[in-house]
Amino acid sequence: MTEIVEVDGEILRLGEPVIEVEDLEVNFKGRVGLFAGLAGRKGSDAKAVDGVSLTLHEGEVLAVAGESGCGKTTTARAILGLIAPDRGSIRFRGKQISADTRGLRPFRREAQMVFQDPTASLNPRQTIYEIVAEGLRIHKIDEGPNGENEEELVAQALSRAGLRPPERFYLLYPHELSGGQRQRVVIAGALVLEPKVIIADEPVSNLDASVRGEILALLMKFRDELQISLMIVTHDLGLAWTVADRVAVMYLGRVVEIGPTADVLLNPRHPYTKALLNVVPEAGGEDRPILQGEPPDPTRIPSGCRFHPRCPVVASGRAKELGIEDRCLGVDLPLFPVGQQHEAACYLVELNQLP
Repeated sequence: MTEIVEVDGEILRLGEPVIEVEDLEVNFKGRVGLFAGLAGRKGSDAKAVDGVSLTLHEGEVLAVAGESGCGKTTTARAILGLIAPDRGSIRFRGKQISADTRGLRPFRREAQMVFQDPTASLNPRQTIYEIVAEGLRIHKIDEGPNGENEEELVAQALSRAGLRPPERFYLLYPHELSGGQRQRVVIAGALVLEPKVIIADEPVSNLDASVRGEILALLMKFRDELQISLMIVTHDLGLAWTVADRVAVMYLGRVVEIGPTADVLLNPRHPYTKALLNVVPEAGGEDRPILQGEPPDPTRIPSGCRFHPRCPVVASGRAKELGIEDRCLGVDLPLFPVGQQHEAACYLVELNQLP
């Protein structure tokens, strides 16, 4: 069943849920002091992901955005089982994903990850053919759906990723390729398994500006031609503006705003989202607050709204004038509905006030 949402005259069609994440939590164990490990003293746990709920729909591009350290990459890795979550559930096409290897293997064939740094994610001692074929061998796939053998599947994946003729790349090593070509190899390694979902972690942040557009266009082509759902992790709301159907903005381990991209970026309802838009020319608007300070230590998360130490609404005294300052500083809050598919975790939403 397809859900149709209209935002500013634009139609957004959301297909069936493919991946559903509910109340996800990931903690990293901490230690205190240089010699704490030897002394056996433990520090406070860092809440990298704290109660995140997300849904990726069939044929959708969902951008997960925020500053470095907000928990977006940890969320992506936890979804794919690369990090064990401490709490929460992850469902693929309605079925709970088991945390053990036996349960994860079928899911990992359907959902693949494209990592941020292609140089670090490629084995320098393997040829390009071996790198792309590795997934087939791990999953013991001897032939494709149309009877293709291993070499034909590798050639097909390299061609789809824009490395043509594919045979020219078989015996090359990663260091012999450009940064853009290495990222295409990573993408080919994901495509060779014919996944239904690709999670791309900052897929163009380490690339030259000249090839960023090509890689993004390639990912969008997979969505349109191969019906692959995409989750793109990014710090760049401008990128989300360009490619995403919906955007989820994360801060200090939580989603603070989520909704259709045009609605969130043209009508941000959380002060953090509005501040992030300061560097996105496409978003327009003249009254843009400058994001001050750094995110708090994740082992010492502020009470109430975790953004309040940096919030311009609190700092300016406006929150006190509106009578919400005590709640901003001391009462934890959920996501409040703003409109169709649009939610924001800000007490201003309850008062129908703009940040």
